[in-house]
Amino acid sequence: MPDGSTLGSAVSALFPGPRKGRGAVSNPAVRFESTAREAFDDGWGSLADLAELPPLPTTLLREAAKSAMAWNDSPDIGFDRSINPYRGCEHGCVYCYARPSHAYVGYSPGLDFETKLLFKPDLPALLEKELRRPGYVAKPVALGANTDPYQPIERTLLLTRQVLEVLERFGHPVTIVTKSAGVLRDLDILTRLARRNLVHVCLSVTTLDAGLARRMEPRAATPARRVAAIRALAAAGVPAGVLAAPMIPGLNDAELERILATCAEAGATRAGYVLLRLPLEIRELFEEWAQAHFPDRAARILALVRETRGGATYDSRFGARQTGTGPYADMLAARFRLAVGRLGLGAPGWCPRRWTAANSPRRPRPRPRGGSWNCCRPSPGR
Repeated sequence: MPDGSTLGSAVSALFPGPRKGRGAVSNPAVRFESTAREAFDDGWGSLADLAELPPLPTTLLREAAKSAMAWNDSPDIGFDRSINPYRGCEHGCVYCYARPSHAYVGYSPGLDFETKLLFKPDLPALLEKELRRPGYVAKPVALGANTDPYQPIERTLLLTRQVLEVLERFGHPVTIVTKSAGVLRDLDILTRLARRNLVHVCLSVTTLDAGLARRMEPRAATPARRVAAIRALAAAGVPAGVLAAPMIPGLNDAELERILATCAEAGATRAGYVLLRLPLEIRELFEEWAQAHFPDRAARILALVRETRGGATYDSRFGARQTGTGPYADMLAARFRLAVGRLGLGAPGWCPRRWTAANSPRRPRPRPRGGSWNCCRPSPGR
């Protein structure tokens, strides 16, 4: 007989509905599979009985990573390398743009993304090896570009902290994006990096409404704790910013100015925003979620999303995927520009702090070429 996790995933695919402590309401088939599951009622009500399952447990799976850093050449992302200690994310944000990547390892982008988490225990050692390669050029590495580096399992696995320890030894610049107040655990390392102008931390704050946050991001820190984390980072001298993302038309976009103002008061010095993105399976997952939690508003929300994407639910073009197009998207962009100007959060864009080779220690360190870098804009969607 299958265990509760396997059985729960199978039933969730047949009977979508909110699960306690989880964001997605279903577990769609992996898009690369040749088979699909379909609900069938035999008249006995047996499948309905199976739908009453306990909360889905979280399963940890070891991944043998081949490299520490992932590289990209996307023209609308402000970094060319990133580090992700984990695949999948227990925060369960229903809109997370990383969900489709779970299909590459044979798991569903739905509930599997939140419950079957892969961790990379060899990552710190691999990173040190890569940083020692002759000719390596040091530029800012994004920590948390795909999944959150401070999701709950980091409390015990400590992979993110080990990565930061390596980066500190090498004097390597790093940017962090997280929804977790757990980043404060590593304040000792972050403070030392900040003294050498090697770090910028960005807290993703999607809403200030705790009830809405619980539905969208069921296992992330509350909005109040994220704002408190910005305050603590700023007080310790660690440059901190806020990422209001994603902005979901008709749901949380009315909060944009209030989010920015609250975080600016807490000490944020930079800000960014990203419009909701619905690539691949996320479209279906988000539509299910909206119908389950906001049946009275779901149609309006999705209509506004299409209005910002040229009539579709997503536009993958570089330059348009993060901000959308059309009057509604233009209005959101104008509101953001006015707010950051009024609040002193810097020019639109992401953190023009500077770093030079003089910030790095003599040994051990990579050999940077060139003089400075722009602290990168986080990957869109977080």
